[in-house]
Amino acid sequence: MAEKTDIKKEDDQMKSMSLGDHLEELRTRLFLAIAGLIVGFIVALIFGKFLFGIVVEPYADAVKLTGGTPHMQAIKPAEKFLMYLKTSLIFGLIFTAPWVFYQIWKFIAPGLYKNETKFVYIVTPASAALFVGGATFFLTVIAPLALKFFIGFDVGVEYVETNLTLDHYVDFMLALTLAFGIAFQLPIVIFFAEKLGLVTIEKLRKGRKFVFLGLFVAAAGATPPDPVSMLSLAAPLYVLYEGTIIVCAMLRRDSKKNEAESAEKDE
Repeated sequence: MAEKTDIKKEDDQMKSMSLGDHLEELRTRLFLAIAGLIVGFIVALIFGKFLFGIVVEPYADAVKLTGGTPHMQAIKPAEKFLMYLKTSLIFGLIFTAPWVFYQIWKFIAPGLYKNETKFVYIVTPASAALFVGGATFFLTVIAPLALKFFIGFDVGVEYVETNLTLDHYVDFMLALTLAFGIAFQLPIVIFFAEKLGLVTIEKLRKGRKFVFLGLFVAAAGATPPDPVSMLSLAAPLYVLYEGTIIVCAMLRRDSKKNEAESAEKDE
């Protein structure tokens, strides 16, 4: 009886230590992730004028195409300074996304089986790359197209002109930059849904036409109502969808092959 009690105490201590180690690891990863974000923010501040120019330049180009002179109002005393800081913060987040995803992976990895770890090696860098890629895609492709459409849109009344305030414009640009980074996580969502058994590769293939239609409907709501802008968003997302199906099929084939080899060894 005493022996069982000692074993129980030992198990409790191991669980307590395991939980303590787990919390310590979480604290370490959070600290490193936040430290990375701070470093990214500082670096973005150093290049703040250049980055701020990236955000504002599409508006200036769109206005020039309409024959106007770029002009934007800052109606609050600290507006320019705050928008400068906000721009640096968002770009700092984009720059450090790979580092943050890496810290998430380092926290999750010890609790995974060996065969699950290889998926994390794929998903973590892919997720970071997709986030950065989505944000970059918006700033370089979608934003110029959207602003040219909105600013050049003719309502039929001569005295109506676009006169933006700095905070509204910067908030609009930064919010959509993050939104596109998140939207490009679609392959990661599909990947985990397939791994968890929520969907199958066969269902993903059969649902192509519905996904194709859904992406174009979503793109029509998120972009200006012209075919070029809509296609610029829907086409990359659909390519990512098809690419995810291919990757999931390849991984499933490898998994079945490994299971078959393991079964042969056991026999």
